[in-house]
Amino acid sequence: MNRLLELYKKSVIPKMKEKFGFKNDLRVPKLDKIIVGVGISSSISDSKMVEAIERNLMAITGQKPVATLAKKAISGFKIKKGQQVGLKVTLRGKRMYDFLDKLINIALPRTKDFKGVSSSFDGRGNLTLGFKEQIAFPEVSEGATELFGLEITITTTTKEDKEAKELLTLMGMPFKE
Repeated sequence: MNRLLELYKKSVIPKMKEKFGFKNDLRVPKLDKIIVGVGISSSISDSKMVEAIERNLMAITGQKPVATLAKKAISGFKIKKGQQVGLKVTLRGKRMYDFLDKLINIALPRTKDFKGVSSSFDGRGNLTLGFKEQIAFPEVSEGATELFGLEITITTTTKEDKEAKELLTLMGMPFKE
């Protein structure tokens, strides 16, 4: 069993039930999914760059990314409807917990000038983090020439930001004071 999933079942559920007064274990919020996305609009014309980003994203998440397409044309950005503008991976289950464990214990501490994660939730219990460079993850070599940013969205089953923050704090997410 995954380390974070075991922590959730043995420690987080009882503490959340005590703090928020949940009567049932199934009422306690849990992680629903983690979405890792990359925008590739600047490198659309360079197919080798897109392939490199796809390889790196697959190495980081352990899952093949899916292309995200433009919903409508935007002439100011020279984007056509249906054109590939990004890549994303949706993680659930064991891979989700493995990725979160790696994010909390390896990637965030390796980030330059890291002082904690901003606790700005979206009002529905979801947290989005941005990475300027993917080299904080151990799967990407230090000498990577193709640097790109990542957007990581952690989705929980709760609709309350307080509950989501407490859940992630108990799982080890280092929030700013």
